[in-house]
Amino acid sequence: MADHSERRYGVAAPEEIAGLSGRQVLEAMIVGKLPAPPMAKTLAFSLIEVGDGLAVFEGEPSEAVLNPMGVVHGGWALTLIDSAAGCAAMTLLPAGGAYTTIETKVNFSRPILKDTGLVRAEARVLSSGRRIMSADARLTDARGRLLAHGTSTLMVL
Repeated sequence: MADHSERRYGVAAPEEIAGLSGRQVLEAMIVGKLPAPPMAKTLAFSLIEVGDGLAVFEGEPSEAVLNPMGVVHGGWALTLIDSAAGCAAMTLLPAGGAYTTIETKVNFSRPILKDTGLVRAEARVLSSGRRIMSADARLTDARGRLLAHGTSTLMVL
């Protein structure tokens, strides 16, 4: 996983991404040519791999994302799934393309604890239309156990 203390965070200026496809923008973030979104620092996860219709994130839950019962808040897992699904869709967008999430539905399979360790979110586009895309994502631990899975519906803008 990327070292969050050394990575640059922010929002890329329009001139930095002009002419780049969605996949090219994400690849530039992975190698540090473009900043990672500030939310990735806040929630301690990173985009580590992209392909056509594919995005993979890794994150490590900490005490900062625990709910009152001492378990990782479901919102952390949902955000990781939504981010991976959205970025999988983004890899298919042409230069100047954009998307937004319409809906994300998540099923939790087992609790995520602060000592769960590295969590991987892998998402793949299921359907890619002119206006609507859908992608599914799986959240697994380092042993490959399913923690959660979900589907996002996205609007192409």
